[in-house]
Amino acid sequence: MEDSSVTDSTYRVTADELRQFIERFERLEAEKKDIADQQKEVMAEAKGRGYDTKVMRKVISLRKREPDDIAEEEAVLEMYKEALGMG
Repeated sequence: MEDSSVTDSTYRVTADELRQFIERFERLEAEKKDIADQQKEVMAEAKGRGYDTKVMRKVISLRKREPDDIAEEEAVLEMYKEALGMG
């Protein structure tokens, strides 16, 4: 039969470690919310200065991508627009 003090000790260590993981995750969630709030403030400030925030978000999205991927997408977009008589 297993010693109950060993099992209790192991459980406490596991519970403490689990609590630490959860608390770390919760702190990161709070930081993520703070960052999202700051990003909203930046966009609100830009909008207040007359910038088109929808276009700004598009530019930000494009800057994350590879130039070849962007060029390919733009080429397909142009082809589709021409097919629909939009180009």
